[in-house]
Amino acid sequence: MRRFWLGLAAASVVSACGGGNPFTTTTDDDTGTDTGSGSREGLPPGTDNPSANAAIFRSEPTEADGGERGDGYATGISYDADTDTFTVDNLGFDGDNTYSRGTAIASLGPYSVYEADTTFPDIIDGQLINQFAHRAIYGVSTSGNTEFAIVRTGDYVDYGFGGFIYQRHNGVSLPSSGQAVYTGSMAGIRDFDGAGGLEYSTADAQIAIDFDDFNDTTGTRGDAVRGVFNNRRIFDINGNDITSDVISRIETQNSIDLNGELPTLVFDVGPGALDDNGELVGTLHSNYINSSGAISTFEEGNYYAVMSGDNPDEIVGVMVVTTGLDPAATTVRETGGFIVYNPD
Repeated sequence: MRRFWLGLAAASVVSACGGGNPFTTTTDDDTGTDTGSGSREGLPPGTDNPSANAAIFRSEPTEADGGERGDGYATGISYDADTDTFTVDNLGFDGDNTYSRGTAIASLGPYSVYEADTTFPDIIDGQLINQFAHRAIYGVSTSGNTEFAIVRTGDYVDYGFGGFIYQRHNGVSLPSSGQAVYTGSMAGIRDFDGAGGLEYSTADAQIAIDFDDFNDTTGTRGDAVRGVFNNRRIFDINGNDITSDVISRIETQNSIDLNGELPTLVFDVGPGALDDNGELVGTLHSNYINSSGAISTFEEGNYYAVMSGDNPDEIVGVMVVTTGLDPAATTVRETGGFIVYNPD
């Protein structure tokens, strides 16, 4: 499978939410689950031989690689700066595969939102055919060295078909000691198993790394990584802030008190989260206090990320969590992309 992604013109990068980026389409021919030199279990498919000195590309695992049915189908992703449009291949009923800047929601914080066509003409008589609700979120760092994209579909009873990708265009130089903290934001799409529809999400993001510990016991780095996504908000597909409505329906259905806010997502801290190539992988979760006063799990899932820069300066990644406590569906999935920075 040939994947198309966004080539970097680093000399003149501007923010995606500003209406255009100097990116051109390039190709990435790596296929399958990453098993190359320096790779490790848990990384999404992509670059077969990752290195600290080179670009790294990752995409959502398909069902064959451990993902959900419909995961990893979005391919051929490219961006046209002249028209501020996205191209996404391999998803049924998304018009001519060209996604335009969102109308109800054009951006979520620093990240851009794109929509597929709502109708498409019959090739014989021109009759308009209703299309599925496909949405995409694209994020590019201020340096242009890292980026992500998420595509989801809202017109299936289960999660439907979509995908995510993230990458860095350069290498990374990792410290051998000390700690660093990175701050930024997350934007995501919530889709449902057991119901149609889509919702958007946002959050503040912070990631801290201990480059001293945990101690190396396996021949690779053992660095500990701590992450937090808080100040979380949810928006409907028309751009209305429905956070309080979502909280209310969860509290009512489960007879719990969330204290007026969605629980904070936190990384599970343990050895080996960061490797020598600057890639991060691990699990995360959020908690709430149940009716008995005990701590219970609200959401859980995985995060995937890669560091970039000589200092290093930034981290890009994607997190995916699910919960069965939202009565909107049997299970609600949130797929969020994030970019965080440690400025000089």
